[in-house]
Amino acid sequence: MSPDTADKRTSLLVWGALAIVYVVWGSTYLGIMITIETIPPLASGAMRFAVAAVVLAAAVLLFGGREAFRMTWKEFCGAAVVGLLLLTAGNGMVALAEQHISSGLAALLVASVPLWLVIFRIVMRDRPRVLTLTGVLVGFGGVAALSLTGGSGAGTTTGIVIILLASLSWSIGSFLSSRIPMPANPFAASAVEMVVGAAGLAVTATVMGERLDLAAVSGRSWAALAYLILVGSLVGFTSYVWLLGNAPISLVSTYAYVNPVVAVVLGALILSEPVTGSMVTAGLVIVVGVALVVSTERRRQAAPADGEPVAVEATSRV
Repeated sequence: MSPDTADKRTSLLVWGALAIVYVVWGSTYLGIMITIETIPPLASGAMRFAVAAVVLAAAVLLFGGREAFRMTWKEFCGAAVVGLLLLTAGNGMVALAEQHISSGLAALLVASVPLWLVIFRIVMRDRPRVLTLTGVLVGFGGVAALSLTGGSGAGTTTGIVIILLASLSWSIGSFLSSRIPMPANPFAASAVEMVVGAAGLAVTATVMGERLDLAAVSGRSWAALAYLILVGSLVGFTSYVWLLGNAPISLVSTYAYVNPVVAVVLGALILSEPVTGSMVTAGLVIVVGVALVVSTERRRQAAPADGEPVAVEATSRV
């Protein structure tokens, strides 16, 4: 195989994996919305991540052996904490919120995660660039507009508050994941996160009194849950991890502002969710703010100033 052929093959694989991340992660909001039509939200999340954890762990053992799961107690606890923040609190509250808001509105508000990460860095005395701070102000302006207007009928106050808390929890988990001990193997780390996250969701569902009536679950909800497990949690995450090792972060990070657009379009086309003018305008403001933050930070990663810490966050979605 010639070098040119190899380069073309790699390029096709990169764009194929990127397309998967764009569409799959953008479609998970739609998948959650359909799943919770007849399956309680927290229970559905517990089932989703429990099954995904078993499949992922089996694959890791098959290809990496027991060595892949070699980790210290601190590393296990680190992955467990991240799993509780990302999956139990983060994804759990997204599912709860989608009982009150459209999937498109949920995706637009969750897009604020990169903005929160910058705020946390400032608290830790990092020094983001002026353009980064500008992007944060612009993005949060869009978040405020969406929150105050409720997307002009696309969501209730309860749903918006819950989704903002979900974004905050996801941001804290993402921020801590690069600052606390974590398992060396990212797939093993994700399996631990899923197991602990699923357990947390199951306990929370029980405490909140959720009851799963299997006879009442529709085939449509089962299909959506299967999609979230196999495609959302496994195919999407695997593609993302592969991209991190084979493509520039500047390209990989574009998912942060493509996913919400995909989610809004799918929600409108498949579920006929309302897409109002104010929702589109505020959503575009958020996307522009996030794009400004991501583009500025990836340039910073490529050429950091002397003595300036590099802190471009790569938030994995499962």
